Amino acid sequence: MATSTHTVTNQAPPLVGYDVYASDRALSEAVERHVAPELIGAVREELGELGRTAGSAQAQEWGALANEHPPKLRTHDRYGNRIDEVEFHPSWHRLLGHAVGAGLTDAWGRPAGHVRRAAGFLVWTQTEAGHGCPLSMTHAAVPALRTDPELAAEWEPRLTSHVYVKELLPAGHKPGALFGMGMTEKQGGSDVRANTTSAVPLAGGAGEYVLTGHKWFCSAPMSDGFLVLAQAPGGTSRAEGYGGGLTCFLVPRVLADGTRNVFRIQRLKDKLGNRSNASSEVEFDGTWARRVGEEGRGVRTIIEMVAATRLDCVVGSAAQMRQAVAQAVHHSAYRSAFGGLLIDKPLMRNVLADLALESEAATVLGLRLAAAYDADTEQERALLRLAVPAAKYWVTKRCTPMVAEALECLGGNGYVEESGMPRLLREAPLNSIWEGAGNVQALDVLRALQREPGALDAFLQEVGQARGADHRLDGAIKDLLTELADLDGIEGRARRLVERLALVHQGSLLVRFAPSEVADAFCASRLGGDWGAAFGTLPGGLPTEAIVERARAVV
Repeated sequence: MATSTHTVTNQAPPLVGYDVYASDRALSEAVERHVAPELIGAVREELGELGRTAGSAQAQEWGALANEHPPKLRTHDRYGNRIDEVEFHPSWHRLLGHAVGAGLTDAWGRPAGHVRRAAGFLVWTQTEAGHGCPLSMTHAAVPALRTDPELAAEWEPRLTSHVYVKELLPAGHKPGALFGMGMTEKQGGSDVRANTTSAVPLAGGAGEYVLTGHKWFCSAPMSDGFLVLAQAPGGTSRAEGYGGGLTCFLVPRVLADGTRNVFRIQRLKDKLGNRSNASSEVEFDGTWARRVGEEGRGVRTIIEMVAATRLDCVVGSAAQMRQAVAQAVHHSAYRSAFGGLLIDKPLMRNVLADLALESEAATVLGLRLAAAYDADTEQERALLRLAVPAAKYWVTKRCTPMVAEALECLGGNGYVEESGMPRLLREAPLNSIWEGAGNVQALDVLRALQREPGALDAFLQEVGQARGADHRLDGAIKDLLTELADLDGIEGRARRLVERLALVHQGSLLVRFAPSEVADAFCASRLGGDWGAAFGTLPGGLPTEAIVERARAVV
């Protein structure tokens, strides 16, 4: 029953019906910076269409429904036949289909392909992050498959296709395909060399094997193919590809004759977040597979896939940060308290500006790394070797506390599921764990520093382009060099070192490309030492109003 007291006032309207891309000035400016003039018109149009769809009520509803109705495992059909299928809500397929159609699995060899894909990924996954998992793995599988030209010729056109077909069919019958991967096992986790899944070559089959074993985490088990790691027995001639040891394999979900490959999905994981996406435990028992690369070189074969998915962790976290900031600023622009709008209160403005700085720094760094993939020079490849794990460590680590603070800006409203903020918060820790948690990234940075001196040279040349523009950045680079000169106990200090690498990189990019108020505030807080442990502790005298206004999503 309606009552005379039930009048709704002082509530922010939904953030809906806006252009997610055009409203993100940090992102759109980065795209303009990294895309050639002759391409920028087409890229603007493509990302604008995606941004308007992402900000629509329909796409937001798809995201909510995909999370409210998580996937279900169907191990058998009604007659008792083993089928091992995963059933998704129609909204999942709508999200995934739109993403594939927008080219979010198509970057390799496409003009400005990595920048336009990273920007699109950042825009579109703000609707719902879970379906970004198969998009990321499909995109990242391409460089691994290119180690075998025959496999690449067969699969790459399907993986980069803009056509989505959800049904499980032989790959030859599908104009587009998705890929998953299975590396982690119960006993090993990130230590994939401890894997026990075995691979036995088939007599007379060139590069054909059968696999037996398990995968503790197999992402996106509804995919058409999977890259997995297994132990090969070795043979007589390395020249023939029989070196033995951990090896990469392609496991198709459906065989060429239409029969299902042996791919026993034991259960789906019950996860903290990422609930729309299926993560599974899988058993192989005589499962047919094709070798990718040489025996015993599985890690080397799959490492570029890992690097590409790590960059997607950075971009995906940047997407969550951006959506969190957009929601917090939007709410504060409409909500009144203590005699005025929240956005006009100095302390709230400090919080919002601090969040906006974190978001912009993550976005600018992610797009810069995507541009390095597009450039594909020796210098840029060396930069990526160091900068990707450092960025993956830091940006994904910052995501969870940043989203939590943005949720708090909405008060109790932010703690309610209908706001969408709890879903963002549950999602936030994932990218820090996926493709190697913090310690794995930090140790990978140490390996790059110790084994690949060109990586550090490329990094120093990169940040050196901003030398002299800000004394706090100059001081941070000097302190970093001092720390790098002292290698005693470096592993115990690795996290601190990697944090400084990422912050210096972000600071150098903002000093070069961001408005002066953004660069000054970032350097004063993150590099100058005048910053507290919580968000909202920017030093006094900074133009927080201008920083917040820059971050506002205009409907």
